[in-house]
Amino acid sequence: MPPAKKRARSYDPAKTRAAVFAQLGNVREAVRGLTAEQLALPTRLGEWTVRELVAHIGMAVTAVHRALDRPAPPKQDVQVVEWPFATAANSAAIADFTRNVAAEHPDLDAYLADVEQSLHTLLDAHPGSRLLETNAGALPLDDYLVTRTVELVAHTDDLNAAVPGLDVPYDRQALAAATRLLADALAVQAPGGSTEVRVPPYAVVQCIEGPRHTRGTPPNVVETDPLTWIRLATGRLAWTDAVEEARVSASGERADLGDLLPLMA
Repeated sequence: MPPAKKRARSYDPAKTRAAVFAQLGNVREAVRGLTAEQLALPTRLGEWTVRELVAHIGMAVTAVHRALDRPAPPKQDVQVVEWPFATAANSAAIADFTRNVAAEHPDLDAYLADVEQSLHTLLDAHPGSRLLETNAGALPLDDYLVTRTVELVAHTDDLNAAVPGLDVPYDRQALAAATRLLADALAVQAPGGSTEVRVPPYAVVQCIEGPRHTRGTPPNVVETDPLTWIRLATGRLAWTDAVEEARVSASGERADLGDLLPLMA
């Protein structure tokens, strides 16, 4: 008999919406105090400056606006867990769009305030079941908002890495949703039950083909913290570096995730 298909994880729409606004608010509060010199600092994202990174954070949220401007697709044809695998397709266009947004909005605080207000207006006007045409396929609005937590958390981390001492906080629910979506994506990328990946306190998934573990301590275990997991899954941190720096513990012959990461490019 084939193994039972796993039920897709569900996300509380109200908590997801609150998380998106909370993390966007954290970024906006931090950006408000940045100097011109800080905005001109380089980031770990190629040639982008901090100013361009902040513009991109706003742009990641207004992806919802752009999707709602288009006609609704006839039916959903993808699950939210598949979204991470579709993020590299338009990287060049995204880079150009980001530079244009940064040039057009010199007052980044005002820009983010407008993004926040317009998102409130749109979410009040559209049901969470409204289908959107996204880079991954047709998704309900509520599911697409889960993907925005990944964008917001990963780019908040980029911002903290670029500006010494900035320390933008991470909303707990945003961090949880981002961690869970990327952990579930790993399980889709490498289905199986031989290895347990733990990202406490938010996620535990089984992955990788091999003998399925049912009792006691699993023979293959990977464990790390949420931010390290997000950095690994999004290509900010290499697997070998994470292991060498003891940011990840990996035990067992099937506990090497190096060939499976990053999930997003």
